[in-house]
Amino acid sequence: MAARRLSSLLSRSLAASRSASLLSFPGRTSGCGRSIGRFSTAAVAEDLITPPVQISYTQHLINGQFVDAASGKKFPTHDPRTGEVIAHVAEGDAEDINRAVAAARKAFDEGPWPRMTAYERSRILMRFADLVEKHSDEIAALETWNNGKPYEQAATAELPLFVRLFYYYAGWADKIHGLTVPADGDYHVQTLHEPIGVAGQIIPWNFPLVMFAWKVGPALACGNTIVLKTAEQTPLTALYVAKLFHEAGLPPGVLNIVSGYGPTAGAALASHMDVDKLAFTGSTATGKIVLELSAKSNLKPVTLELGGKSPFIVCEDADVDKAVELAHFALFFNQGQCCCAGSRTFVHERIYDEFIEKAKARALRRVVGDPFKKGVEQGPQIDPEQFEKILRYIRSGIQSNATLECGGDRLGSKGYFVQPTVFSNVQDDMLIAQDEIFGPVQSILKFKDTDEVIRRANSTRYGLAAGVFTSSLDTANTLSRALRAGTVWVNCFDVFDAAIPFGGYKMSGIGREKGIYSLHNYLQVKAVVTPLKKAAWL
Repeated sequence: MAARRLSSLLSRSLAASRSASLLSFPGRTSGCGRSIGRFSTAAVAEDLITPPVQISYTQHLINGQFVDAASGKKFPTHDPRTGEVIAHVAEGDAEDINRAVAAARKAFDEGPWPRMTAYERSRILMRFADLVEKHSDEIAALETWNNGKPYEQAATAELPLFVRLFYYYAGWADKIHGLTVPADGDYHVQTLHEPIGVAGQIIPWNFPLVMFAWKVGPALACGNTIVLKTAEQTPLTALYVAKLFHEAGLPPGVLNIVSGYGPTAGAALASHMDVDKLAFTGSTATGKIVLELSAKSNLKPVTLELGGKSPFIVCEDADVDKAVELAHFALFFNQGQCCCAGSRTFVHERIYDEFIEKAKARALRRVVGDPFKKGVEQGPQIDPEQFEKILRYIRSGIQSNATLECGGDRLGSKGYFVQPTVFSNVQDDMLIAQDEIFGPVQSILKFKDTDEVIRRANSTRYGLAAGVFTSSLDTANTLSRALRAGTVWVNCFDVFDAAIPFGGYKMSGIGREKGIYSLHNYLQVKAVVTPLKKAAWL
């Protein structure tokens, strides 16, 4: 159900774009001589809605208590609509990580959580999911305020998916078991699937709640304890829902949350000698550091979900209107701040010109503004660093002689809004076709045949996801098997069901999250061998 809600945003966004009124401005010309549509700033110049939620939790959660940082330091968290400070949050460092790990270790070694029946753990996860559903309006508002994503997206897609994920893992809690293994000789052999211990988890800022669920759900279902570090840009919702976990009956010390920066709190968690497993979602560059710190400390196993530069392939038999809308959704969803965004749009040469004109028109209809307002499809980028990075890549595309069809600049004078931007005539060697931009910038490339597009789509250091749009089953089968990516969506995109595994090839990561595969990340397999005397059978 949650996956369907997420996919249904595509159709709702199309309806919103058709009903939105954008002011018309005279076009300007790019370096390649094409007219570029102008965007209205009306959507971001109007009065902003005051978020309907109070910020109640800004301290670390350690051993079941909200506490200040050991140093007493705090750092600001901002509203990306304006850049203004909305709260000051406890700033964790190595000492706070040490306290949190000690609490998690004690809860695992001495506490009730791993010793509960799996059914009891399952009931706590379900009660938690019920509480989140009860408070979903407040949580969605807090997510939008701290992150900038449209409230409709947070409330109707991400919160239901969050709840569904915890129900899913609650269902798995009492179904984790080993095997009885036949062996050569008079032996009884069994395998035990044991919780791995203290799990360190580091989540990103683009989907704070969903990433919380992807990591916390399977770790708790398996009987582990957790120290989770939030992204410094978006610490608020994790702290809010953690309070609900304790209302649901989670014992103290099982889930600990520390807010702070990567080089201090994150590095301390990755290198901690008493952390048994680490899971990280973020950039490939930071993932390499996390992997190195984990290896140099106690060689803890690491799950990594990293960057992507996903191809979205539109074949010559495509319904162009439908392909344009799906390609638009694949790239612009969540302000383009999505690791699996379809950020290389490959279009067959036969329909390329038609696709370009319609993709440009669709981008010009995209409604950008206060994410709390109904009908808004795109809010601000997360912070000034990401905002400036996106604008640098846009300048790089122009300097590389890609054709700027629309967009290319900030929108409004306040906050971190970027115009939906479309480039055509993009070549494989351009930075906008190689690097993860993480913003609302669509790069459209031309291809001639299937063999060519397979080769070019796979010519990247990433391999997180891919999209294929075709009416041919044979073409879909050929491409889905040939593309070196962890997920291939055929005639759909961003379907994030709780049971579907997610992860990447190559430099897009190690391991899988969601589904049954995610449980393997948080379990140890132990073989127990016992001699048999006068066995009736072997």
